[in-house]
Amino acid sequence: MAIPSSILSVFVLLSLSLSLCFAEIHLSEIRSDGRPIIPFDEFGFTHRGCLELNVSQISLSNPNPDLDLSKVGFFLCTRDIWFHVLQQIEDAAITCALDSNFIKRVYSFDSLKGAKSFDTLYLHDDADQYTLVFANCLQQLKVSMNVRSAMYNLDGETSTRRDYLSAGRTVLPRIYFLFSLTYFSLAGVWIFFLYKKRLTVFGIHFFMLAVLILKASNLLCEAEDKSYIKRTGSAHGWDVLFYIFSFLKGITLFTLIVLIGTGWSFLKPYLQDKEKKVLMIVIPLQVVANIAQVAIDETGPYEQDWVTWKQVFLLVDVVCCCAILFPIVWSIKNLREAARTDGKAAVNLMKLTLFRQYYIVVICYIYFTRVVVYALETITSYRYLWTSVVAGELATLAFYVFTGYNFKPEARNPYFVVDDEEEEAAAEALKLEDE
Repeated sequence: MAIPSSILSVFVLLSLSLSLCFAEIHLSEIRSDGRPIIPFDEFGFTHRGCLELNVSQISLSNPNPDLDLSKVGFFLCTRDIWFHVLQQIEDAAITCALDSNFIKRVYSFDSLKGAKSFDTLYLHDDADQYTLVFANCLQQLKVSMNVRSAMYNLDGETSTRRDYLSAGRTVLPRIYFLFSLTYFSLAGVWIFFLYKKRLTVFGIHFFMLAVLILKASNLLCEAEDKSYIKRTGSAHGWDVLFYIFSFLKGITLFTLIVLIGTGWSFLKPYLQDKEKKVLMIVIPLQVVANIAQVAIDETGPYEQDWVTWKQVFLLVDVVCCCAILFPIVWSIKNLREAARTDGKAAVNLMKLTLFRQYYIVVICYIYFTRVVVYALETITSYRYLWTSVVAGELATLAFYVFTGYNFKPEARNPYFVVDDEEEEAAAEALKLEDE
């Protein structure tokens, strides 16, 4: 029986929605599932790749011995190959994905011979990025089973040491560790700078220090998390610390951008009601985003609601990014109006210029880390997926440095000190802008 055409949209959606988790040892429970296609883990194999598949407690809703169980089983498939398989089905050349000569069949249920479990080791010598897929081409059949899958590469030509991180991601522990050292160094420099300029330090500057330390700690935990997964296939609890620091880092970073956008601490010691409402929106959304992040990482595409959690995460992230821009826009508007009324055109013009620059930088940062990095990960070969991580972290580092440099404590604060020549020049500049 032919696979429904809806499989195309499901599989393409899952393929294009790049998973944030990394391949490791996974335990999956399938209960009375009649889906024709269930994607499991995606993994970049080298020419010495292995797949260990252990399936137990297999139960079929229809135990009819006449069922053709060769149309139920597991196979490996790349994204490009999947489109060829769909073309074969549309051309009526085959009726089931397991019949295609393009896929790499791992195990079909006709080999069970009445057994309720099986173990298989699949040696993979074709280097590419593959997805482990379960196909059920019998529409009247529902399957229950426990699936343990472990995909890994063997280091070198003769070594038996396992690497549970996908090819192209195996260098991530070192990358995250180097970036964590960079942020800890920046935090040390910032502490020295705050001590040196302690007479002009505001509360916002201590908040910046907290954001730096949380970012560094988050990267350190992520480095340890991926390092343990690389060696053992399990995070050994480091993923819990990673989620905690990721949650705190996300909330503090968005809060910092909102506070800078409102001019809190160095322009005014209070927040207006509408600015408080933005924070009351952003912080709960960050909680939801982190719950969605955990759900995405700790389950996998085999879960029926995995795509829903993925969409929730993307939607919340977009809403947060839009919400933090409003305070900056409000500040620019207020400063522009004040420049015409309070007689201190130079001061307000300098503030206005600075906030315009920061508004543009925030937009560029959001666009690069949410769109460009995603596009880079999509078009880059699976061997070089680490480059998208480096690009995103470099953009984040540049954003942190720009923020710290432009809003650092200074003895001669450009917001409050102005002379007559600056005043006249600023007034002329504002007049030219209006014209």
